[in-house]
Amino acid sequence: MIYLNNVSKWYGHFKVLDGCSTHVDKGEVVVICGPSGSGKSTLIQTVNGLEPIQKGEIIVNQTAVTGYNTNLAKLRAHVGMVFQHFELFPHLTILRNLLLPQIKVLRRSRQEAAEKANILLERVGLSGHAHKYPGQLSGGQQQRVAIVRALCMDPVAMLFDEPTSALDPEMINEVLEVMVKLANEGMTMMVVTHEMGFAHKVAHRVVFMDEGKIMEDTPKDEFFANPKTDRAKDFLNKILTHC
Repeated sequence: MIYLNNVSKWYGHFKVLDGCSTHVDKGEVVVICGPSGSGKSTLIQTVNGLEPIQKGEIIVNQTAVTGYNTNLAKLRAHVGMVFQHFELFPHLTILRNLLLPQIKVLRRSRQEAAEKANILLERVGLSGHAHKYPGQLSGGQQQRVAIVRALCMDPVAMLFDEPTSALDPEMINEVLEVMVKLANEGMTMMVVTHEMGFAHKVAHRVVFMDEGKIMEDTPKDEFFANPKTDRAKDFLNKILTHC
């Protein structure tokens, strides 16, 4: 479903991604972790072309993201992206936030779009909040709305860029519960996160990054039980101590 080959990216003279190669099969959940500044968020944002690359190849659902003739808007419509800070329109109600991309991008009728939105809002426990504005919801509720917005587009895969990092601790679980359900239902997912409990519970593989490189790309159980690199061991020791 997602294939990255020798992906490299520079910001000026700084190489933020260095020869990164990995893949995500259909229905697979891959967690990307590593210290701050390791290139995790940049890597996941290259998958749907939000961050252009200078070298390498990216293919999503048989579409070359790096192709000159690729319609990135069309590709992004079917690759859901959930950011750290929700990115909801504050002046629109929750329902209108969910209707807008369906009507504008997928050309759905307002009725069809509303039916889709209401079904998904109920699925994440927010059916009573459709006519509220984002500012009237908690951070956890807003992030669940952001997930619903992506799901409304019938994505072939979902990308999560540290979806819980901006949340208070008590709100994190309500977002992770939705993500666990998606994983258990077979959604293809790439997730940048420090939530190692989530990774241990639902990930098939863990990709560990440091200084723009993929240092490890291994099955979940193998990564947690016996990380190959000293850098990954040090990272796990530090982060699991505080979990």
